[in-house]
Formats: sequence, C-alpha cells, structure tokens
Amino acid sequence: MISVSKLLCGLDAESDGLRYDAADDSKKPQITDDRQRRPVVVWNTTKRCNLRCEHCYAAADAEGAPGELSTAEGRALIDDLAEFDVPVLLFSGGEPLVREDLTELVSYAADRGLRPVLSTNGTLLTRDRARELQDAGLQYAGISVDGLSERNDRIRGEEGAFDAAVRGIEACLDVGLKTGLRYTITEHNVVDLEGVVDLLVDVGVDRFCFYHLDYGGRGADISDVDLSPAATREAVTRLCDLTREYHADGEEIETLLVGNYADAGYLVEYADRAVGTDQARRIREYLRRNGGDPAGERVADVDPVGNVHLTQFWQGYALGNVRDRSFGSIWSDESNPLVSALRNREDHLKGKCRDCAYQDVCRGGSRLRALAAHDDPFAPDPKCYLEEGERAVSAVDS
Repeated sequence: MISVSKLLCGLDAESDGLRYDAADDSKKPQITDDRQRRPVVVWNTTKRCNLRCEHCYAAADAEGAPGELSTAEGRALIDDLAEFDVPVLLFSGGEPLVREDLTELVSYAADRGLRPVLSTNGTLLTRDRARELQDAGLQYAGISVDGLSERNDRIRGEEGAFDAAVRGIEACLDVGLKTGLRYTITEHNVVDLEGVVDLLVDVGVDRFCFYHLDYGGRGADISDVDLSPAATREAVTRLCDLTREYHADGEEIETLLVGNYADAGYLVEYADRAVGTDQARRIREYLRRNGGDPAGERVADVDPVGNVHLTQFWQGYALGNVRDRSFGSIWSDESNPLVSALRNREDHLKGKCRDCAYQDVCRGGSRLRALAAHDDPFAPDPKCYLEEGERAVSAVDS
C-alpha cells in the first residue's frame, strides 16, 4: 500500500512505523514502531460468499470449498502466526462474515497479540455484529464498494448490494469501528471514481483504498477490461488531485494506492511537479523504505484449506499447507526457486524493469500480472504507465 495522503499531504497514520519506518514522525499510536520484518497475513477464512463479484481473486461462490479449516485449526493457525511474530492478520474470504466462528477467531487473534482486521463486502454487517466484532478486538473493517449503485450492483452480481454495503459502513461508524472503503478500478467503473470518493466523505468514512486489478481468480477473466496504462495514469493523477483538494478544504481523508508499484515512481514525478523537488525527495525516501511490491516478502496468504500463497491474489501457486507444517517454516523455506528469486528479484527482472530508475521503489510491480501477460514472472508488469524518460531518470535525480 502507498499512502497518497501521507506522502503528498503529510497526514499521520497508525501504519507509518510499519510501512515507512517513520513512527517518530507520527503523533498517532502505531501498529508497530519498526518497519515490518514479518509478513502481513491474509487468511481467506472461507470460499463461501453471498455475492459473486466479477473481479474476485478468490473465485468465491455460494458453496465454499470442501475441507475448510475448522475453528480448532484456525486457532492453531493463529498460534502459529503469533509465534512467527506476524503483525497483522486480515480476515477475508469469500465473505468472512458467513463463518459463525468469526468473532471467536477475531478474539483469539487479539488475545495472541495479532492485530485483527477485516475485509468484507459489508452487506451482512449490522450494528450489533459490528459492535460484537469490535468488542472481540477487531481494529478495522475494509468494506468493498466498486462504484455507485448501478455499477456496483452489476459488478457484484446482486441488486441492492450497494445500499447494503453503505448500511454496513454506517453500522461500523455508529459503533466507532475504524472503517475504510475499498474500490477496485476497471473500465466498468472508472467513471464513478470521483463519485465514490465523494460518497465516503458524505458518509463519514476517512479512509479510501484504491485497488488496481490483479489477474488472479476471476480477475484474470476480466483482464481485457483493465484500464490501459494511459487511463491508469489519468485515474491515479485524479486521485492525487482529489486528495490534495479535500485536504485543502480541511477533509483529512486517508487515501491509499494498492496493487501497482508503478504508482511509487509516479508519485515522485507528480510531487516534483505539484509540490516541489524537496518534498519529492522526501517522498522517494519514504517509498524506498516501503520496499516496493511485497509479493513473497511482506504479504502472505493462507487460503480456506490451509495452502500458503505468495499473495492473496496468487492462489494458483502454493508453497505448502499449514496442516503439514507451520506457516513459519513454509514462509522461511527459500529452497523453492520462485521464492528465492522473488526475494532477490533485482537479479531476475527483465525488459524495461531491469534498468528502471524507480526499480528500488517498485521492484518490478506485480509479478502475477507479468506471469499472466507474458508467461514469465520476471517480465515487465503490463500495468506500468511510467514514461520512457521517467524510467530513465528519476525526477529527483535529474
């Protein structure tokens, strides 16, 4: 994740220490004072979902997966993650709220010292359920809204999904549970970008996560409606402009870019034009600390049946299963040639990524998109939208 609001507007966030090793720069209580040494783990607690979203990376459906981890196995997984010093556990799905033991698992994670957070479509959240989860120790709920009413419902495959998600957001806000809005952009909903940002401000949400489409699960099936590099650049530019406009008006929304580390290089270029070279240099240093694309390093995934993946989007490739050996032993095992190469990817990147001036803040972007587009995990990310001159010389080095 790349925080536009911090980098361009100086907004403090509780993740500054975790993400930028900048806890001392923030006045907010921090998730951790030090940059993360262990991965944030996404646990897809079930494949079952009450919606059928066209871009779902988990390819969730109404039935779920045979042999999903039981409550006891989930608690054992949480023990394992705690012993490995994982900082954050994100409960995802499918739709995690369909699991009857979700509150118990959230509580257990909190008791073991993990920071429990939730990724949900929001349609099943009531005020009572939000309060129950908050009392159990849930720290944050990210709720997906992929456009305004008509487009969101079409993308999510259910009439009324938009209104139900907004009610879920309001339920969380009513009980004081920190809540953010998640929006995955494609050609199907790009026209709603400004409307969605306006919506979150109107409802009272102060955190907006802007996701680029990654080519996993059903997301791979709709790669043909992904934005072109030029359209992506235009959308990111508008998000940066909107963030600065809202902050200038006193609305301190936190905006984040997720899933395309070309954004890191572009933010330096944008900052050099919009706010000056000195701030652009500071932004570049923050992004260097952030470390670029996190696949196989700072983010991990455990699917509903216990398989461990390089990211939540890359579920077609498993490193092992937590029923067979611990998460820590799986994640630390670099005998797997793909894992070893990803963790030393500077030696393997090809094409325009190899000599890019922003390689240290991007690290080649999505290796999954590269694999999907070129059948090579070290080929260039097709979503890179940096111009040739920008890749040749960084704005702050020119």
